[in-house]
Amino acid sequence: MATKYDRIAADLRAKIRDGDLAPGEQMPAETALKETYRVSLVTMRRALDLLAAEGLIEKRHGHGTFVRIPRQHVKRTSERHQWEKDRALLPLDRRYGTGSTERDTGLEMPDLEFHAEYNEIIADQDLAKAFGVPTGTRLLERTYRTRPRSEPAPFGLGHSYLLYDMVAVNPDLIDVTKEPWPGGTQHQLFTIGIELDRIVEEVTARPPSADEAEELGIDVGVAVLVLRKTSIDTDGRVVEVSDSVLAGDRTQLSYTIELKRWPLAERRRAEKGL
Repeated sequence: MATKYDRIAADLRAKIRDGDLAPGEQMPAETALKETYRVSLVTMRRALDLLAAEGLIEKRHGHGTFVRIPRQHVKRTSERHQWEKDRALLPLDRRYGTGSTERDTGLEMPDLEFHAEYNEIIADQDLAKAFGVPTGTRLLERTYRTRPRSEPAPFGLGHSYLLYDMVAVNPDLIDVTKEPWPGGTQHQLFTIGIELDRIVEEVTARPPSADEAEELGIDVGVAVLVLRKTSIDTDGRVVEVSDSVLAGDRTQLSYTIELKRWPLAERRRAEKGL
């Protein structure tokens, strides 16, 4: 059975979605809202907390509560990795100017602001296990942030890890000034003779840390998606591990899984046995 604050949240949610409360509009004060809905301040705040957790409103300290302006939507599909692999073989002029972020958002390169940092680190227990190497192995850590120029926060917080000695064969791959690299990681690996065979993605959801919420520009109540991507080459080696923290209010993960057809003879035998 719906509680009072659930019903209030549903009413305000409908007003936001119908445009009665417009993006960027300041909402009435909590005291005024509690009088409108004839509930206690505690109940009113619980209703507002629900909407904040959904990313529909935001509370600005010292200024009040505002309807949140929708952020740029990101849709990551299962086809993106094959798209990246095919693109790795294209000439530079065709690789340049558009990447996976543009594909996922529909934006163009001038619409985006990109930042990358490279650091040499040693593998902790988690990363050593992911790569199947000893703890302390040298890794290249690459930190990525991409945001729309029209918004203050990035789409996500990305960390990519490569085996340092493997990629250092090509000095360009450890040079951050070469970013953004046309063709992305799959083309970088192609330059040292590596072809990917498969990619494993594991997704979990959790509340953000305070630092993550601040950098992503989300309320602490909005969940984040944590995506670990493991890239495996045609020799069965793990060649890249990446961890991305994605804002749950602007990210959609869309996976299409192709299923093998049943052999006709086996299907007919099974039907006869029903």
